[in-house]
This record gives sequence, C-alpha cells and structure tokens, in this order.
Amino acid sequence: MNILFDINVILDSLLDRKPYGHIAALLINAVEESIINGFLSADSITTLFYLIQKVKNKQQAKDTIKLLLDIFEISPVNRAVLQDAINIDFNDFEDAVVYQSAFLNNCDGIVTSNTKDFKKSKINIYNPKELLNAIKYKQ
Repeated sequence: MNILFDINVILDSLLDRKPYGHIAALLINAVEESIINGFLSADSITTLFYLIQKVKNKQQAKDTIKLLLDIFEISPVNRAVLQDAINIDFNDFEDAVVYQSAFLNNCDGIVTSNTKDFKKSKINIYNPKELLNAIKYKQ
C-alpha cells in the first residue's frame, strides 16, 4: 500500500501532538518496517526543515530530514502537479498540491490529521488512527 503522509502527520509524531502523536510515530515505524510504502511530497521536506530549525536548531533539522529521506520515498512536485493543483476545487492550495502529488504518483491514499481538507478526493483519505486500523499494525 502506497501512502502519502501529509506534513501534519510527521509533525504530530515529531512534536508528540495530540491526539495523533503516538499513532503517527507507529505509522512511521510501519514505513520503516516496510509494512506500508510511505511517501512525502517534495515540497513538504523544505517546509519540515524550516519548521524543525525554527523549533529546534539547524543540526536537528538536518538530522531529521536525513532520517526521513532514508525512510520515505519522495513524491515529486513538478509542473504537472502544480498545474493540476491550481485547477482543482480544493479550499487550500497546499492541500491540493499534496493531493495531486499523491494522485499523479499512484498513491493508494493520503494520511492526514485534517481529513476534512480532502473531501473532494478521488483516493482514500485516512486519519492516522484509521490507517493504523486499516493496516492492522501493532507494535
């Protein structure tokens, strides 16, 4: 199963945010263990670096990004993704980019803490708990 992780799920894990922090960490473990194929959109990497550096420091941001690059596949954000994203009826452009990146790269779904942002999706949208249940992952 190919699942694109919305940036908020990664942040839930890194910052242990409620209600999904622990579950998000389990999903990242499931990617590490090849139970699911995890993807991050290319644009989320730069945003994550910026946010981690702001909260922690530059070295921790580098270390975290290196780890994520070892664990996750990167879903490209190219001209086609951006053009399609600008033309679909999503309230938020960033969510449209995430969706189009997943859709055009044949992901089976997206895991996000904000499922309401993806109401018009043609692929499966999971909150972290739903995905954890769907893959029947237990650690």
